[in-house]
Amino acid sequence: MTAVAERSSSKTPPSDAGGDDVPAGQPDRAERIRLIVILGSLFAIGPLTIDMYLPALPAITSDLLTSTAGVQFTLNGMMLGSAFGQVIIGPLSDAFGRKRPLVIGLAVHVLASLLCALAPNVTVLGTLRILQGFGVASAAVIASAVVRDRFSGSAAAKVFSRLLLVMGVAPVLAPTLGSEVLRWTNWRGVFVTLALFGVALVAVAAFALKETLPPQRRRSAGPAATARTYAAISRDRVFVGLVGVAGLGFFALFAYVAGSSFVLQEQYGLDEQQFGYVFGLGAAGLIAASQLNVRLLNRFAPQQILLAALVIGSVAGALLLVFAATGIGGLAGILVPLWVVLAICGLALPNSGAIALNRHGEAAGTASAMLGASQFGAAALAAPLVGALGAGSIAMGAVITGGLVSALAVLLIVVRPWQLGSLDDAVAVARAT
Repeated sequence: MTAVAERSSSKTPPSDAGGDDVPAGQPDRAERIRLIVILGSLFAIGPLTIDMYLPALPAITSDLLTSTAGVQFTLNGMMLGSAFGQVIIGPLSDAFGRKRPLVIGLAVHVLASLLCALAPNVTVLGTLRILQGFGVASAAVIASAVVRDRFSGSAAAKVFSRLLLVMGVAPVLAPTLGSEVLRWTNWRGVFVTLALFGVALVAVAAFALKETLPPQRRRSAGPAATARTYAAISRDRVFVGLVGVAGLGFFALFAYVAGSSFVLQEQYGLDEQQFGYVFGLGAAGLIAASQLNVRLLNRFAPQQILLAALVIGSVAGALLLVFAATGIGGLAGILVPLWVVLAICGLALPNSGAIALNRHGEAAGTASAMLGASQFGAAALAAPLVGALGAGSIAMGAVITGGLVSALAVLLIVVRPWQLGSLDDAVAVARAT
Protein backbone atom coordinates (compact mmCIF):
# COMPACT_ATOMS: atom_id res chain seq x y z
CA MET A 1 0.00 0.00 0.00
CA THR A 2 1.30 3.45 -0.79
CA ALA A 3 1.94 5.79 2.10
CA VAL A 4 -0.59 8.22 0.71
CA ALA A 5 -3.30 5.58 0.58
CA GLU A 6 -2.50 4.44 4.12
CA ARG A 7 -2.95 7.92 5.54
CA SER A 8 -6.14 8.38 3.59
CA SER A 9 -7.77 5.15 4.69
CA SER A 10 -7.32 6.09 8.34
CA LYS A 11 -9.24 9.34 7.90
CA THR A 12 -12.04 8.87 5.43
CA PRO A 13 -13.88 5.73 4.31
CA PRO A 14 -14.02 4.90 0.61
CA SER A 15 -16.98 6.14 -1.37
CA ASP A 16 -19.48 3.92 -3.07
CA ALA A 17 -17.76 4.65 -6.39
CA GLY A 18 -14.58 2.80 -5.67
CA GLY A 19 -12.15 5.64 -4.90
CA ASP A 20 -10.71 6.98 -1.68
CA ASP A 21 -11.93 10.22 -0.15
CA VAL A 22 -14.66 10.92 -2.70
CA PRO A 23 -17.87 12.43 -1.29
CA ALA A 24 -20.61 9.83 -1.06
CA GLY A 25 -23.08 10.16 -3.89
CA GLN A 26 -21.85 11.51 -7.20
CA PRO A 27 -23.64 14.50 -8.80
CA ASP A 28 -27.01 14.07 -10.47
CA ARG A 29 -27.44 14.80 -14.17
CA ALA A 30 -28.27 18.52 -13.82
CA GLU A 31 -25.38 19.17 -11.45
CA ARG A 32 -23.05 17.14 -13.65
CA ILE A 33 -23.91 19.25 -16.71
CA ARG A 34 -23.45 22.47 -14.76
CA LEU A 35 -20.11 21.29 -13.41
CA ILE A 36 -18.90 20.19 -16.84
CA VAL A 37 -19.71 23.60 -18.32
CA ILE A 38 -17.85 25.42 -15.51
CA LEU A 39 -14.85 23.13 -15.58
CA GLY A 40 -14.81 23.14 -19.35
CA SER A 41 -14.54 26.91 -19.35
CA LEU A 42 -11.59 26.63 -16.96
CA PHE A 43 -9.90 24.03 -19.14
CA ALA A 44 -10.53 26.27 -22.15
CA ILE A 45 -8.33 29.13 -20.98
CA GLY A 46 -5.22 27.03 -21.56
CA PRO A 47 -5.93 26.25 -25.23
CA LEU A 48 -7.11 29.82 -25.76
CA THR A 49 -3.89 31.22 -24.31
CA ILE A 50 -1.86 28.88 -26.49
CA ASP A 51 -3.82 28.86 -29.74
CA MET A 52 -5.41 32.27 -30.06
CA TYR A 53 -2.17 34.00 -31.02
CA LEU A 54 -0.95 31.27 -33.40
CA PRO A 55 -2.10 33.15 -36.54
CA ALA A 56 -0.06 36.13 -35.32
CA LEU A 57 3.25 34.26 -34.93
CA PRO A 58 4.62 35.36 -38.32
CA ALA A 59 3.55 38.96 -37.56
CA ILE A 60 5.19 38.84 -34.12
CA THR A 61 8.36 37.49 -35.73
CA SER A 62 8.46 40.49 -38.06
CA ASP A 63 7.32 43.15 -35.59
CA LEU A 64 9.75 42.18 -32.82
CA LEU A 65 12.60 41.54 -35.28
CA THR A 66 13.15 37.97 -34.12
CA SER A 67 13.52 34.50 -35.61
CA THR A 68 11.20 31.50 -35.82
CA ALA A 69 13.00 29.93 -32.86
CA GLY A 70 12.75 33.22 -30.96
CA VAL A 71 9.01 33.59 -31.37
CA GLN A 72 8.47 29.94 -30.48
CA PHE A 73 10.19 30.75 -27.18
CA THR A 74 7.03 32.68 -26.33
CA LEU A 75 5.05 29.46 -26.72
CA ASN A 76 7.68 27.47 -24.85
CA GLY A 77 7.70 29.99 -22.00
CA MET A 78 3.98 29.61 -21.48
CA MET A 79 4.37 25.80 -21.29
CA LEU A 80 7.24 26.03 -18.79
CA GLY A 81 5.31 28.45 -16.60
CA SER A 82 2.28 26.19 -16.60
CA ALA A 83 4.32 23.08 -15.78
CA PHE A 84 6.06 24.80 -12.84
CA GLY A 85 2.81 26.42 -11.70
CA GLN A 86 0.98 23.11 -11.50
CA VAL A 87 3.70 21.59 -9.30
CA ILE A 88 3.23 24.49 -6.86
CA ILE A 89 -0.53 25.02 -7.09
CA GLY A 90 -1.59 21.36 -6.91
CA PRO A 91 -0.40 20.77 -3.32
CA LEU A 92 -1.67 24.22 -2.29
CA SER A 93 -5.14 23.24 -3.51
CA ASP A 94 -4.95 20.07 -1.39
CA ALA A 95 -4.11 22.24 1.63
CA PHE A 96 -6.31 25.33 1.20
CA GLY A 97 -9.16 24.09 -0.97
CA ARG A 98 -9.78 24.54 -4.67
CA LYS A 99 -11.29 28.02 -4.96
CA ARG A 100 -8.72 30.31 -3.37
CA PRO A 101 -5.69 29.18 -5.43
CA LEU A 102 -7.87 29.18 -8.55
CA VAL A 103 -9.00 32.79 -8.16
CA ILE A 104 -5.46 34.00 -7.39
CA GLY A 105 -4.00 32.10 -10.35
CA LEU A 106 -6.57 33.49 -12.77
CA ALA A 107 -5.86 37.02 -11.52
CA VAL A 108 -2.15 36.44 -12.28
CA HIS A 109 -3.13 35.36 -15.80
CA VAL A 110 -5.10 38.57 -16.35
CA LEU A 111 -2.19 40.75 -15.21
CA ALA A 112 0.33 38.83 -17.32
CA SER A 113 -1.89 39.05 -20.41
CA LEU A 114 -2.12 42.83 -20.12
CA LEU A 115 1.65 43.09 -19.71
CA CYS A 116 2.18 40.84 -22.76
CA ALA A 117 0.24 43.38 -24.81
CA LEU A 118 2.88 45.96 -23.86
CA ALA A 119 5.98 43.80 -24.43
CA PRO A 120 8.71 45.74 -26.31
CA ASN A 121 10.72 42.73 -27.49
CA VAL A 122 10.57 38.95 -27.74
CA THR A 123 12.62 38.38 -24.58
CA VAL A 124 10.17 40.34 -22.45
CA LEU A 125 7.22 38.69 -24.18
CA GLY A 126 8.64 35.22 -23.55
CA THR A 127 9.28 36.02 -19.89
CA LEU A 128 5.76 37.34 -19.42
CA ARG A 129 4.39 34.24 -21.10
CA ILE A 130 6.03 32.23 -18.31
CA LEU A 131 4.02 34.26 -15.80
CA GLN A 132 0.92 33.87 -17.95
CA GLY A 133 1.43 30.10 -17.98
CA PHE A 134 1.81 30.07 -14.19
CA GLY A 135 -1.63 31.66 -13.91
CA VAL A 136 -3.17 29.24 -16.42
CA ALA A 137 -1.81 26.35 -14.35
CA SER A 138 -4.33 27.04 -11.59
CA ALA A 139 -7.24 26.44 -13.96
CA ALA A 140 -5.82 23.21 -15.40
CA VAL A 141 -4.74 21.52 -12.19
CA ILE A 142 -7.71 22.53 -10.07
CA ALA A 143 -10.31 21.65 -12.70
CA SER A 144 -8.82 18.14 -12.89
CA ALA A 145 -8.75 17.87 -9.10
CA VAL A 146 -12.41 18.91 -8.89
CA VAL A 147 -13.31 16.09 -11.28
CA ARG A 148 -11.55 13.63 -8.97
CA ASP A 149 -13.22 15.22 -5.92
CA ARG A 150 -16.67 14.56 -7.36
CA PHE A 151 -16.23 11.50 -9.61
CA SER A 152 -14.31 8.24 -9.68
CA GLY A 153 -14.07 5.08 -11.75
CA SER A 154 -15.41 5.00 -15.28
CA ALA A 155 -17.61 8.01 -14.45
CA ALA A 156 -14.45 10.13 -14.21
CA ALA A 157 -13.25 8.94 -17.62
CA LYS A 158 -16.62 9.89 -19.12
CA VAL A 159 -16.55 13.31 -17.47
CA PHE A 160 -13.05 13.95 -18.82
CA SER A 161 -14.34 13.02 -22.27
CA ARG A 162 -17.26 15.44 -21.91
CA LEU A 163 -14.84 18.12 -20.77
CA LEU A 164 -12.91 17.63 -23.99
CA LEU A 165 -16.15 18.46 -25.80
CA VAL A 166 -16.56 21.73 -23.88
CA MET A 167 -12.89 22.70 -23.86
CA GLY A 168 -12.63 21.60 -27.48
CA VAL A 169 -14.57 24.70 -28.44
CA ALA A 170 -11.49 26.70 -27.41
CA PRO A 171 -8.99 25.25 -29.91
CA VAL A 172 -11.70 25.24 -32.59
CA LEU A 173 -12.48 28.91 -32.07
CA ALA A 174 -9.15 30.24 -30.81
CA PRO A 175 -7.18 30.56 -34.08
CA THR A 176 -10.31 31.76 -35.89
CA LEU A 177 -11.03 34.24 -33.11
CA GLY A 178 -7.40 35.33 -33.19
CA SER A 179 -7.64 35.82 -36.94
CA GLU A 180 -10.75 37.97 -36.51
CA VAL A 181 -9.08 40.04 -33.79
CA LEU A 182 -6.18 40.60 -36.18
CA ARG A 183 -8.61 42.09 -38.69
CA TRP A 184 -9.24 44.99 -36.31
CA THR A 185 -6.01 45.29 -34.39
CA ASN A 186 -2.52 43.82 -34.20
CA TRP A 187 -1.15 40.90 -32.18
CA ARG A 188 -1.16 42.98 -29.00
CA GLY A 189 -4.95 43.09 -29.15
CA VAL A 190 -5.01 39.30 -28.90
CA PHE A 191 -3.49 39.50 -25.42
CA VAL A 192 -5.98 42.17 -24.36
CA THR A 193 -8.77 39.79 -25.44
CA LEU A 194 -7.21 37.01 -23.34
CA ALA A 195 -7.16 39.34 -20.34
CA LEU A 196 -10.89 40.03 -20.75
CA PHE A 197 -11.62 36.30 -20.88
CA GLY A 198 -9.55 35.87 -17.73
CA VAL A 199 -11.61 38.50 -15.93
CA ALA A 200 -14.77 36.57 -16.81
CA LEU A 201 -13.27 33.35 -15.42
CA VAL A 202 -12.30 35.06 -12.16
CA ALA A 203 -15.99 35.83 -11.71
CA VAL A 204 -16.96 32.24 -12.55
CA ALA A 205 -14.43 30.82 -10.10
CA ALA A 206 -15.46 33.19 -7.33
CA PHE A 207 -19.23 32.93 -7.62
CA ALA A 208 -20.28 29.87 -9.67
CA LEU A 209 -17.87 27.12 -8.59
CA LYS A 210 -18.56 25.49 -5.23
CA GLU A 211 -15.71 24.35 -3.01
CA THR A 212 -15.28 20.59 -3.49
CA LEU A 213 -12.59 19.89 -0.88
CA PRO A 214 -14.00 20.22 2.68
CA PRO A 215 -11.63 21.19 5.51
CA GLN A 216 -11.56 17.70 7.03
CA ARG A 217 -10.05 16.29 3.82
CA ARG A 218 -7.33 18.90 3.41
CA ARG A 219 -3.65 18.11 3.82
CA SER A 220 -0.66 19.85 5.37
CA ALA A 221 0.76 22.72 3.34
CA GLY A 222 4.31 22.42 4.65
CA PRO A 223 7.20 21.70 2.28
CA ALA A 224 8.10 18.47 4.08
CA ALA A 225 4.54 17.14 3.90
CA THR A 226 4.29 18.11 0.23
CA ALA A 227 7.57 16.35 -0.53
CA ARG A 228 6.35 13.21 1.26
CA THR A 229 3.15 13.20 -0.77
CA TYR A 230 5.02 13.59 -4.05
CA ALA A 231 7.42 10.82 -3.01
CA ALA A 232 4.60 8.46 -2.07
CA ILE A 233 2.74 9.01 -5.32
CA SER A 234 5.96 8.59 -7.29
CA ARG A 235 6.39 5.07 -5.89
CA ASP A 236 3.28 3.97 -7.82
CA ARG A 237 4.81 2.50 -11.00
CA VAL A 238 1.54 2.48 -12.94
CA PHE A 239 0.75 6.10 -12.04
CA VAL A 240 4.23 7.26 -13.05
CA GLY A 241 3.93 5.35 -16.32
CA LEU A 242 0.55 6.90 -17.07
CA VAL A 243 1.97 10.35 -16.30
CA GLY A 244 4.66 9.60 -18.88
CA VAL A 245 2.11 8.43 -21.43
CA ALA A 246 0.01 11.57 -20.96
CA GLY A 247 3.10 13.79 -21.19
CA LEU A 248 4.29 12.18 -24.40
CA GLY A 249 0.78 12.48 -25.84
CA PHE A 250 0.90 16.21 -25.19
CA PHE A 251 4.44 16.28 -26.61
CA ALA A 252 3.03 15.00 -29.92
CA LEU A 253 -0.01 17.28 -29.76
CA PHE A 254 1.97 20.44 -29.12
CA ALA A 255 4.50 19.60 -31.79
CA TYR A 256 1.52 20.10 -34.08
CA VAL A 257 0.45 23.28 -32.27
CA ALA A 258 3.96 24.74 -32.42
CA GLY A 259 4.67 23.81 -36.02
CA SER A 260 1.31 24.01 -37.76
CA SER A 261 1.20 27.78 -38.33
CA PHE A 262 4.59 27.78 -40.05
CA VAL A 263 3.96 24.57 -42.02
CA LEU A 264 0.48 25.50 -43.22
CA GLN A 265 0.99 29.24 -43.71
CA GLU A 266 4.59 29.49 -44.89
CA GLN A 267 5.18 26.10 -46.51
CA TYR A 268 1.72 25.53 -48.01
CA GLY A 269 0.61 29.17 -48.43
CA LEU A 270 -2.57 29.31 -46.34
CA ASP A 271 -3.55 32.77 -45.13
CA GLU A 272 -4.47 33.56 -41.52
CA GLN A 273 -8.19 32.84 -41.98
CA GLN A 274 -7.63 29.60 -43.91
CA PHE A 275 -5.22 28.41 -41.24
CA GLY A 276 -7.85 29.11 -38.58
CA TYR A 277 -10.43 27.00 -40.44
CA VAL A 278 -8.03 24.10 -41.02
CA PHE A 279 -6.90 24.18 -37.40
CA GLY A 280 -10.54 24.18 -36.32
CA LEU A 281 -11.32 21.09 -38.40
CA GLY A 282 -8.52 19.22 -36.67
CA ALA A 283 -9.80 20.24 -33.27
CA ALA A 284 -13.29 19.12 -34.29
CA GLY A 285 -11.86 15.66 -34.97
CA LEU A 286 -10.36 15.60 -31.48
CA ILE A 287 -13.74 16.55 -30.01
CA ALA A 288 -15.60 13.91 -32.01
CA ALA A 289 -13.17 11.21 -30.89
CA SER A 290 -13.51 12.27 -27.25
CA GLN A 291 -17.28 11.82 -27.47
CA LEU A 292 -16.84 8.46 -29.19
CA ASN A 293 -14.75 7.54 -26.17
CA VAL A 294 -17.83 7.88 -23.93
CA ARG A 295 -19.60 5.20 -25.96
CA LEU A 296 -16.53 3.00 -26.20
CA LEU A 297 -16.22 3.04 -22.41
CA ASN A 298 -19.56 1.22 -22.24
CA ARG A 299 -17.95 -1.75 -24.02
CA PHE A 300 -14.21 -1.59 -23.41
CA ALA A 301 -11.87 -0.92 -20.49
CA PRO A 302 -10.09 2.45 -20.72
CA GLN A 303 -6.69 0.78 -20.87
CA GLN A 304 -7.84 -1.19 -23.93
CA ILE A 305 -8.94 2.02 -25.66
CA LEU A 306 -5.68 3.71 -24.69
CA LEU A 307 -3.57 0.90 -26.13
CA ALA A 308 -5.50 0.75 -29.43
CA ALA A 309 -5.36 4.54 -29.77
CA LEU A 310 -1.59 4.71 -29.36
CA VAL A 311 -1.03 1.90 -31.86
CA ILE A 312 -3.16 3.69 -34.47
CA GLY A 313 -1.58 7.04 -33.61
CA SER A 314 1.94 5.67 -34.05
CA VAL A 315 1.03 4.34 -37.51
CA ALA A 316 -0.57 7.67 -38.48
CA GLY A 317 2.51 9.56 -37.26
CA ALA A 318 4.79 7.35 -39.34
CA LEU A 319 2.66 7.98 -42.44
CA LEU A 320 2.77 11.72 -41.76
CA LEU A 321 6.55 11.62 -41.63
CA VAL A 322 6.76 9.63 -44.87
CA PHE A 323 4.36 11.97 -46.71
CA ALA A 324 6.22 15.04 -45.40
CA ALA A 325 9.58 13.67 -46.53
CA THR A 326 8.42 12.54 -49.97
CA GLY A 327 5.77 15.18 -50.76
CA ILE A 328 3.23 12.46 -51.58
CA GLY A 329 -0.32 13.81 -51.50
CA GLY A 330 0.71 17.45 -51.11
CA LEU A 331 -1.31 19.34 -48.49
CA ALA A 332 -3.82 16.47 -48.16
CA GLY A 333 -0.96 14.07 -47.42
CA ILE A 334 -0.10 16.22 -44.42
CA LEU A 335 -3.61 17.02 -43.19
CA VAL A 336 -5.17 13.55 -43.23
CA PRO A 337 -2.63 11.82 -40.93
CA LEU A 338 -2.51 14.97 -38.78
CA TRP A 339 -6.26 14.78 -38.24
CA VAL A 340 -5.98 11.09 -37.36
CA VAL A 341 -3.32 11.96 -34.77
CA LEU A 342 -5.57 14.63 -33.26
CA ALA A 343 -8.49 12.19 -33.10
CA ILE A 344 -6.25 9.68 -31.34
CA CYS A 345 -5.43 12.33 -28.74
CA GLY A 346 -9.17 12.62 -28.12
CA LEU A 347 -9.17 8.95 -27.13
CA ALA A 348 -5.83 8.69 -25.34
CA LEU A 349 -5.80 11.79 -23.13
CA PRO A 350 -9.06 11.32 -21.15
CA ASN A 351 -8.36 7.65 -20.50
CA SER A 352 -4.75 8.05 -19.39
CA GLY A 353 -5.72 10.94 -17.10
CA ALA A 354 -8.72 9.19 -15.57
CA ILE A 355 -6.82 5.97 -14.82
CA ALA A 356 -3.95 7.92 -13.26
CA LEU A 357 -6.05 10.23 -11.07
CA ASN A 358 -8.35 7.42 -9.95
CA ARG A 359 -5.38 5.82 -8.18
CA HIS A 360 -4.79 8.78 -5.82
CA GLY A 361 -8.05 10.50 -4.96
CA GLU A 362 -6.77 11.22 -1.44
CA ALA A 363 -4.27 13.71 -2.95
CA ALA A 364 -6.06 14.69 -6.13
CA GLY A 365 -4.49 18.13 -6.38
CA THR A 366 -0.95 16.81 -6.07
CA ALA A 367 -1.61 13.90 -8.44
CA SER A 368 -3.24 16.27 -10.91
CA ALA A 369 -0.22 18.56 -10.61
CA MET A 370 2.16 15.75 -11.54
CA LEU A 371 -0.04 14.80 -14.47
CA GLY A 372 -0.42 18.36 -15.71
CA ALA A 373 3.23 19.26 -15.17
CA SER A 374 4.31 16.30 -17.26
CA GLN A 375 1.95 17.35 -20.04
CA PHE A 376 2.97 20.98 -20.16
CA GLY A 377 6.62 20.18 -19.48
CA ALA A 378 6.67 17.80 -22.44
CA ALA A 379 4.84 20.37 -24.55
CA ALA A 380 7.48 22.94 -23.59
CA LEU A 381 10.14 20.62 -25.00
CA ALA A 382 8.20 19.97 -28.22
CA ALA A 383 7.98 23.61 -29.32
CA PRO A 384 11.72 24.43 -29.40
CA LEU A 385 12.54 20.99 -30.80
CA VAL A 386 10.29 21.60 -33.80
CA GLY A 387 11.89 25.03 -34.26
CA ALA A 388 15.41 23.68 -33.90
CA LEU A 389 14.75 21.04 -36.56
CA GLY A 390 13.58 23.68 -39.01
CA ALA A 391 9.86 24.21 -38.29
CA GLY A 392 8.91 22.45 -41.54
CA SER A 393 6.60 19.50 -42.15
CA ILE A 394 9.41 16.96 -41.74
CA ALA A 395 10.44 18.42 -38.39
CA MET A 396 6.87 18.53 -37.16
CA GLY A 397 6.18 14.99 -38.39
CA ALA A 398 9.34 13.61 -36.77
CA VAL A 399 8.54 15.10 -33.36
CA ILE A 400 4.90 13.96 -33.49
CA THR A 401 5.89 10.42 -34.45
CA GLY A 402 8.60 10.27 -31.81
CA GLY A 403 6.14 11.32 -29.11
CA LEU A 404 3.47 8.78 -30.04
CA VAL A 405 5.86 5.86 -30.46
CA SER A 406 7.50 6.69 -27.13
CA ALA A 407 4.09 6.88 -25.42
CA LEU A 408 3.23 3.44 -26.77
CA ALA A 409 6.55 2.06 -25.52
CA VAL A 410 6.01 3.48 -22.00
CA LEU A 411 2.48 2.06 -21.92
CA LEU A 412 3.69 -1.41 -22.84
CA ILE A 413 6.88 -1.49 -20.76
CA VAL A 414 5.95 0.48 -17.63
CA VAL A 415 2.15 0.54 -17.30
CA ARG A 416 1.52 -2.98 -18.68
CA PRO A 417 -2.19 -2.37 -19.32
CA TRP A 418 -3.06 -6.06 -19.52
CA GLN A 419 -2.25 -6.30 -15.78
CA LEU A 420 -4.83 -3.66 -14.79
CA GLY A 421 -8.33 -4.52 -13.74
CA SER A 422 -11.38 -2.33 -14.31
CA LEU A 423 -11.03 1.39 -13.75
CA ASP A 424 -13.40 1.17 -10.80
CA ASP A 425 -10.88 -1.20 -9.14
CA ALA A 426 -7.90 1.09 -9.75
CA VAL A 427 -7.57 2.18 -6.11
CA ALA A 428 -7.32 -1.43 -4.99
CA VAL A 429 -4.61 -1.97 -7.59
CA ALA A 430 -2.77 1.12 -6.38
CA ARG A 431 -2.84 -0.14 -2.79
CA ALA A 432 -1.13 -3.35 -3.86
CA THR A 433 1.59 -1.48 -5.77
